[in-house]
Amino acid sequence: MQVASFIAVARERAERVLERVDFLAPAVARVTLGVLFMSTGWGKVHSLAKVTAFFTELGIPAPAFHAHLVSFVELIGGALLLVGLFSRLASVPLMVSMLVAILTAQREQVHGLPDLFGLVEWTYFALLLWVLMAGPGKLSLDHLIFGRSRKAAAARARERAAGGLSAGHA
Repeated sequence: MQVASFIAVARERAERVLERVDFLAPAVARVTLGVLFMSTGWGKVHSLAKVTAFFTELGIPAPAFHAHLVSFVELIGGALLLVGLFSRLASVPLMVSMLVAILTAQREQVHGLPDLFGLVEWTYFALLLWVLMAGPGKLSLDHLIFGRSRKAAAARARERAAGGLSAGHA
């Protein structure tokens, strides 16, 4: 019984510590993606002829247009992710870019799910999906600018709902 009690106390303490630092995981993921996409976008912007030639080899339609588009999507989207501004919106075109990369440049590498899950593009896609669904976290400009107003709106909605319930039951 003493061991079970010790384990329960240790678990509770560990959970409290982790709750205090839970802002780190989304920040690390988002900043990592931001730096990565900014650097690849920067490289592509400064090598548009090479990117266009590569897109031509892949059979991507309008390769010059798409080379410019992808380059700036990665550069600007990466910068937005880095600072955590409009993170959910920025993740969508980056996800599309990763899917296109998988379907074109990486297609021949994929023979099943293990191959797909082994692609770095899939890892980026999965992390971007997480940012899209969960948001950028507390350590972001999105949270600084919009977080408080969302919390206030949610609190007002709860108050209205509670007020409506009590009025309906009176």
